Amino acid sequence: MNSQSIKRAARRRRYHVRRKVSGTRERPRLSVFRSNRHIYAQIIDDTAGATLVSASTQAKAVRAQAANGGDKKAAGLVGETIAKEALGVGIKCVCFDKNRYKFHGRVKALAEAARKTGLVF
Repeated sequence: MNSQSIKRAARRRRYHVRRKVSGTRERPRLSVFRSNRHIYAQIIDDTAGATLVSASTQAKAVRAQAANGGDKKAAGLVGETIAKEALGVGIKCVCFDKNRYKFHGRVKALAEAARKTGLVF
């Protein structure tokens, strides 16, 4: 497979996930994006088209604790951070949007840390 077909398959997988997962005001969507150096998470209300809470490895609180933004430890810190901020706003239940990524590694570490901190999904 060349790089274009890999990108096309990833894009197709993302569309399949987004067709099934949608966030409402009562149960917003926890969306994850990961790059090689960082990981980002947002809690989104799709009906209003608004981001309610966001966290990433580029935030000062996470950057101070994690030396490298692209490992499982940093992803766990982002998961804890977003769960604490969501609970502070009053969000307890979310639907998890892993985007086009497989549920392992950094994505799984973020999800498990968010669940451990109190988010339900």
